[in-house]
Amino acid sequence: MSNDVINIVADIGGTNLRIAMLDELGNIKNLKTYQCSQYPCLRNVIDDYLQTLEINSLKQDVNACLAIACPVDQDLIDMTNLPWSFSKAKLKADLGLNKLHMINDYTAIAWSINSLDEWQKYKIGGGEVVSHKPIAICGPGTGLGVANVIWGNDQWISVGGEGGHSDFAPINDVEIAILNYLKEKYSRVSYEQLLSGLGIEQIYQALCHYRDVDTKNFSAAEISNRAIEKRCDICLETMEQFCKTLGSFAGNLALTTASFGGVYIAGGIVPRFLEFFEESGFRRRFEAKGRFTHFNAKIPTFVITESQPGLLGASAYLIQQNINEDLCR
Repeated sequence: MSNDVINIVADIGGTNLRIAMLDELGNIKNLKTYQCSQYPCLRNVIDDYLQTLEINSLKQDVNACLAIACPVDQDLIDMTNLPWSFSKAKLKADLGLNKLHMINDYTAIAWSINSLDEWQKYKIGGGEVVSHKPIAICGPGTGLGVANVIWGNDQWISVGGEGGHSDFAPINDVEIAILNYLKEKYSRVSYEQLLSGLGIEQIYQALCHYRDVDTKNFSAAEISNRAIEKRCDICLETMEQFCKTLGSFAGNLALTTASFGGVYIAGGIVPRFLEFFEESGFRRRFEAKGRFTHFNAKIPTFVITESQPGLLGASAYLIQQNINEDLCR
């Protein structure tokens, strides 16, 4: 990578924004984390970061790859879980950037998958990776992200999507009760409304209603802590239900794309209770697909334990774009 160009990467979620520079070897350095709610817009955050490092993008060549938690196919970016809206072209001009690449946050994670070492992921259950077969990624966090990676033309191709907004499909009486409870709040219930930080709270509230017990004003973190410590039966049932629902959803992804390259769980929620997750009904529900149970049983599942997969993927994407541009000169 050229020493004359400054390369910036960022992973922009609904809660946190992580931003860093790349050194001459493409490694991440000068990582800084921002709380999105403390800033009125994305430009303010990037301005602050550049000023902190004494970078003047109006006088220096700065390339940026920003991975963001929303669709990026139009010039106007309107974040799903954060009140930020902006034009990509205007942001590039206002910041004085040489190049601006914007990719979906789960597209970025997809770019990181094949560079993860064994210590950056944790296998749950059976199945073995089949080389060059499709890979699926989903991740509970502020929202529910989804992406896929496929092999074609002798390279890995990342395919983004918004699968987290697909319809929630209950498979037993308890889940039907959860669906009916959430239908009182929403005209349509998606998997994201169960498989996110807010989802944990909503499962808890629905189960309290279904079990006819008093609902406490617990946060998602409080619910998970009480479940792990076995201090609350409803909290324990909530987290078990969360894991089973995630298993069903991940299993659906596996069926849809025949993901024999593996299904990866990303996001900030699951790594916080990895032992509980491994012992939960996640894998059983992943495989429980009727006549196709044998199909999913062969597909491995992993939890990504690397703390910055989005930045790793944005880095890989930016490096590849720089290489492609150099080859075209």
